[in-house]
Amino acid sequence: QVHLVESGGDLVQPGGSLRLSCAASGFSFRNYYMYWYRQAPGEERELVATITTSDTTKYADSVKGRFTISRDNAKNTVYLQMNSLKPEDTAVYYCNVFFQRRDYFGQGTQVTVPS
Repeated sequence: QVHLVESGGDLVQPGGSLRLSCAASGFSFRNYYMYWYRQAPGEERELVATITTSDTTKYADSVKGRFTISRDNAKNTVYLQMNSLKPEDTAVYYCNVFFQRRDYFGQGTQVTVPS
């Protein structure tokens, strides 16, 4: 059974940094692309970052140059390093895997950057 557990969210001042973690289980982690999404109140879920099985990364324009996605296959964990945080980064952040024709998300972790 696929299980994703995000952690690391917090309240942080503008310009600050956070590192989110997502511990994965129930599938062969190293063989799957992993994703970070976020959802702000009243808005649709947005894809923030992607990391492939060969560590190629891709980012939404809104976070490019500030966020870094990485993975540790030995720990079955994907990370999102977030720097220079802005109030518009406030959202619940979710990690995601597409496994056996289905999307799986964790419970999410709240990131709040006050204005």
